[in-house]
Order: sequence, then structure tokens, then C-alpha cells
Amino acid sequence: MSAQESSSLTPALLLSMPQMQDENFERTVVLLCDHTADGAFGLVLNRPTTIAAAEAVAFDPPLATVGGPLLWTGGPVEPQRGWILLGESLAEDVETQVAPGLYLSTSIDLLRRVVERAPSRVRVLTGYAGWGPGQLDQELAASAWLTVDVDAGLIFDTPADLMWDAAIRRLGADPGSLQVGQGVH
Repeated sequence: MSAQESSSLTPALLLSMPQMQDENFERTVVLLCDHTADGAFGLVLNRPTTIAAAEAVAFDPPLATVGGPLLWTGGPVEPQRGWILLGESLAEDVETQVAPGLYLSTSIDLLRRVVERAPSRVRVLTGYAGWGPGQLDQELAASAWLTVDVDAGLIFDTPADLMWDAAIRRLGADPGSLQVGQGVH
């Protein structure tokens, strides 16, 4: 991505507002990784599943372990596609830094390492959130999303069911006071 194509929004966390009608994004925190004139790409951060990542991937050869990190839903687009979000660099050659202290990879070899060793700051996600050209800009203009600075502590240290509330509070707003049709500017 060239400097001309880069966005002043990335990296950022997107917080869905109550008027968001899509059930995939109700009370959702999204890591916005890329935002250009061609569209936007992000990962939902607060939708854990009850499935271990080791159970969801057919490793060859099979894994010796059955535990490891949970699988998270990264968004409704291409749910068969996997992502590894790390709070530390583990393999520079197969990861991209998306924000200070946050690295993204799709490497199956790195996934094997992560599942077998389970670092404390990792998310294994399926799918992603995607927007076509201008779509996210329109949603932002309609106050469907709030933006907040990326914080690895919020992502990795806050329970998923509390993450949206905690992120809204960081903006100085009371989550209970947000109503459909009201934005925070």
C-alpha cells in the first residue's frame, strides 16, 4: 500500500453503535487494519467461539495437542479463511505489524506453533469484516461506528463480553446512555 493509499483511520478500533442493524456487528469491536479508496478490512475482536483452534484446523501431520487457544469469529466474510493476531512478534517473515504491538499472519506454520505453545496474547480468528469502496466512510458519516485508538490491553486482557463497554467508556461515554439514532461525536 502506498502512502497515498493509506488511511488516517488505520489502525483503529471501530465500535458499533446501537443503530447498527446487522446482527454480525451488534456491540462489536473491530480492529480496522486497512482502509483505502478500494474498501476496508478489519477483524471482529469480541466474538469467541467454544471451539479450540486445534480442533478447527486439519493439520498435516496432526497435532500432538488438543488444547490451545480458542477460535474467534473475525467477521462474516470468508469464514473459511483464518487469521492469527499476535500481541508480540513471533515470526517476522510471515507476519505484518498492523499497530504497535499487534501483528497479523495467515501462516499455517505459525498457526501450528501458536496452537502448540499458546502464547498469552494471541487470537486465532476465522473470517473478517470487509467494506466495499466508500461503504465504511458512509457508515462512519451516519454515526454507525465510533473510533478509538488501538490498545493491546483492551484486546487481549479484557473479557470479550466486556470489551465493547470498556471501549465506549474510554471515550468518556456511558454505554447504557447510547440509544438507537444517537451518535457520539
